[in-house]
Amino acid sequence: MGKIVFDTATSLNGWIADERNSLDWLFAVDGGEQPDEGLMPSNATVLVEGSTTYEWVLEHDDVLAHPEEWQDFHGSRPVFVFTTRDLPVPDGADVRLVSGRVTDHIDDIRAAAGDGDIWVVGGGDLAGQFLDAGLLDEIALSVAPVALTGGAPLLPRRLESDRLRLLSATAHGQFARLVYAVS
Repeated sequence: MGKIVFDTATSLNGWIADERNSLDWLFAVDGGEQPDEGLMPSNATVLVEGSTTYEWVLEHDDVLAHPEEWQDFHGSRPVFVFTTRDLPVPDGADVRLVSGRVTDHIDDIRAAAGDGDIWVVGGGDLAGQFLDAGLLDEIALSVAPVALTGGAPLLPRRLESDRLRLLSATAHGQFARLVYAVS
């Protein structure tokens, strides 16, 4: 069984999306549009997203009209989307719309992941739900040289330092990559 990893980009001051739920600020950073290989979880066989993240991807890349855009990022990996609404699914995409608590679906998510890792893409509240349930093994952050005035917080939970252990801190172009084990 693999790890469950919250892996995301964040601004210097802890926002993962701006006030419009946009990631355009991230793509404006040199290397933000095409991140280094070291900035992506290499063993992830399943992705988990909240509906806001999912809808932003659909809209930003016009994925419903161009389903090949979905494959460029997600590949053939299953994607579990936590939502309370019925959302469109791109042609050929393995998207599984689920609702309720993460604990209601963790067995299905783990089964789909096999021996691979589970990548919690975002948002921060969804990652917080994994944390609250004691399911989050790692937090990996790509810190961009940007400060935002507001938006979606990185992790809208209190998390004390006694629960985190720094595994690595490296530079990848303009990004600082921080990886923490969660206990």
